Amino acid sequence: MSENDADAALQTLVGLLKQRGETVATAESLTGGMVGAALTDVPGVSAVYRGGVVVYATDLKATLAGVPADLLAAAGPVHPDTAAALARGVRERLGATYGLATTGVAGPDPQGGIQAGTVFVAAAGPASVRVQQLSLTGDRTAVRRATVDAVLRLAAELVAEEPG
Repeated sequence: MSENDADAALQTLVGLLKQRGETVATAESLTGGMVGAALTDVPGVSAVYRGGVVVYATDLKATLAGVPADLLAAAGPVHPDTAAALARGVRERLGATYGLATTGVAGPDPQGGIQAGTVFVAAAGPASVRVQQLSLTGDRTAVRRATVDAVLRLAAELVAEEPG
């Protein structure tokens, strides 16, 4: 996704949420707060952004974001079901209409047998949850930036398709 596409997705997301009076919250692992930072770069976003949690450590995914401990034990932190649970959990815990989540391996080395560049992003709303798997290339910075772009695009698509 080009920088212009990412910016367009971000503007679409924030615009739709404002128009509908809805909100969003974030649960981030490998992005370490970059999604929240991208959102808070938008003037007036305080009307829609509830906040976020950075859950880099696996145990915090359970305690702060509400991912079931048995899911983490069975599937691990980098898994589509974990991403979905992060998005649902942050939505519920922060009282937002939508929850966004990122989890994966930014690299440069594999983690727990999972290759660098393996990422899952998720968006959860009142009607559905969407998860997207990414196989990204490049250094840590490139993987993390592409992850932010992907979760914002996924969120914009979900919000546009769900009834307001």
